[in-house]
Amino acid sequence: MSPIKRDQAPTLRQGFRLQWEPRQDCHVLLYPEGMIKLNVSAGQILDLLDGRRSVAAIIDLLSENFPGVPGIDEDVLAFLEVAHAQFWIE
Repeated sequence: MSPIKRDQAPTLRQGFRLQWEPRQDCHVLLYPEGMIKLNVSAGQILDLLDGRRSVAAIIDLLSENFPGVPGIDEDVLAFLEVAHAQFWIE
Protein backbone atom coordinates (compact mmCIF):
# COMPACT_ATOMS: atom_id res chain seq x y z
CA MET A 1 0.00 0.00 0.00
CA SER A 2 1.38 3.40 -0.93
CA PRO A 3 1.64 6.15 1.66
CA ILE A 4 -0.82 9.02 1.68
CA LYS A 5 0.47 11.94 -0.39
CA ARG A 6 0.02 15.58 0.55
CA ASP A 7 -1.53 16.41 -2.83
CA GLN A 8 -4.23 13.74 -2.54
CA ALA A 9 -7.80 14.75 -1.70
CA PRO A 10 -9.20 11.81 0.26
CA THR A 11 -12.84 11.22 1.00
CA LEU A 12 -14.80 8.81 3.14
CA ARG A 13 -15.29 5.45 1.51
CA GLN A 14 -18.69 4.89 -0.07
CA GLY A 15 -21.10 3.56 2.54
CA PHE A 16 -19.33 5.34 5.41
CA ARG A 17 -20.74 8.41 7.15
CA LEU A 18 -19.27 10.66 9.82
CA GLN A 19 -21.72 11.96 12.37
CA TRP A 20 -21.69 13.69 15.75
CA GLU A 21 -23.25 11.45 18.38
CA PRO A 22 -24.50 13.60 21.28
CA ARG A 23 -25.11 10.66 23.60
CA GLN A 24 -21.51 9.54 23.22
CA ASP A 25 -20.20 13.13 23.06
CA CYS A 26 -18.00 12.31 20.09
CA HIS A 27 -17.90 11.77 16.35
CA VAL A 28 -18.66 8.28 15.12
CA LEU A 29 -18.03 6.67 11.78
CA LEU A 30 -21.07 4.72 10.65
CA TYR A 31 -20.89 1.92 8.09
CA PRO A 32 -23.23 -0.93 7.14
CA GLU A 33 -21.68 -3.41 9.57
CA GLY A 34 -21.44 -1.11 12.57
CA MET A 35 -20.00 2.00 14.13
CA ILE A 36 -16.56 3.24 15.13
CA LYS A 37 -16.29 5.67 18.04
CA LEU A 38 -13.63 8.27 17.21
CA ASN A 39 -11.42 10.37 19.43
CA VAL A 40 -11.52 14.16 19.05
CA SER A 41 -8.53 14.36 16.68
CA ALA A 42 -9.80 11.60 14.38
CA GLY A 43 -13.23 13.22 14.18
CA GLN A 44 -11.72 16.61 13.32
CA ILE A 45 -9.55 15.15 10.58
CA LEU A 46 -12.30 13.05 9.01
CA ASP A 47 -14.69 15.99 9.17
CA LEU A 48 -12.36 17.87 6.79
CA LEU A 49 -12.30 15.13 4.15
CA ASP A 50 -14.45 16.18 1.22
CA GLY A 51 -12.70 14.77 -1.85
CA ARG A 52 -11.65 18.29 -2.91
CA ARG A 53 -9.45 19.47 -0.05
CA SER A 54 -5.89 18.13 -0.23
CA VAL A 55 -4.08 16.53 2.66
CA ALA A 56 -1.75 19.56 2.67
CA ALA A 57 -4.75 21.90 2.98
CA ILE A 58 -6.15 19.81 5.84
CA ILE A 59 -2.81 19.99 7.64
CA ASP A 60 -2.70 23.77 7.09
CA LEU A 61 -6.22 24.22 8.50
CA LEU A 62 -5.46 22.13 11.56
CA SER A 63 -2.14 23.92 12.08
CA GLU A 64 -3.99 27.27 12.03
CA ASN A 65 -6.64 25.99 14.46
CA PHE A 66 -4.05 24.47 16.81
CA PRO A 67 -0.97 26.70 16.62
CA GLY A 68 2.11 25.50 18.40
CA VAL A 69 1.18 21.82 18.35
CA PRO A 70 4.40 20.08 17.32
CA GLY A 71 4.29 17.34 14.70
CA ILE A 72 0.70 17.91 13.63
CA ASP A 73 1.56 17.15 10.01
CA GLU A 74 3.11 13.76 10.88
CA ASP A 75 0.13 12.95 13.12
CA VAL A 76 -2.38 13.74 10.38
CA LEU A 77 -0.46 11.69 7.82
CA ALA A 78 -0.13 8.76 10.24
CA PHE A 79 -3.87 8.83 11.03
CA LEU A 80 -4.80 8.97 7.35
CA GLU A 81 -2.54 5.97 6.69
CA VAL A 82 -4.42 4.02 9.37
CA ALA A 83 -7.80 5.18 8.06
CA HIS A 84 -6.80 4.11 4.55
CA ALA A 85 -5.52 0.73 5.77
CA GLN A 86 -8.82 0.21 7.60
CA PHE A 87 -10.70 1.09 4.38
CA TRP A 88 -12.44 4.08 5.98
CA ILE A 89 -11.19 6.46 3.29
CA GLU A 90 -10.27 6.37 -0.38
